[in-house]
Amino acid sequence: MIVGAGRITANGDVANKIGTYSLAVLADRHGVPFHVIAPISTIDPATPSGAEIPIEERDPAEVTNGVPALNYAFDVTPHGLVSSIVTEAGVLSPPFTEL
Repeated sequence: MIVGAGRITANGDVANKIGTYSLAVLADRHGVPFHVIAPISTIDPATPSGAEIPIEERDPAEVTNGVPALNYAFDVTPHGLVSSIVTEAGVLSPPFTEL
């Protein structure tokens, strides 16, 4: 499986559009490699992990009709589910200690 990334943290956690984490879990469950392809500028060495990424919330009205809801725009995929990170500088493999 191949996905993009909006941001990659120093430990290899990946923030991307909502649903990316679910795809990573499915890939892991079925033994399918999960590759992230992004420009090197997406890597944020100043952010240690995905826990420090503020996740954008959108207006609940986009998905409900007057019912309270959380409407996150992004999710974070833990680095343990990522098989590789591919950039124009090369391919990074776990444990992602040199991002």
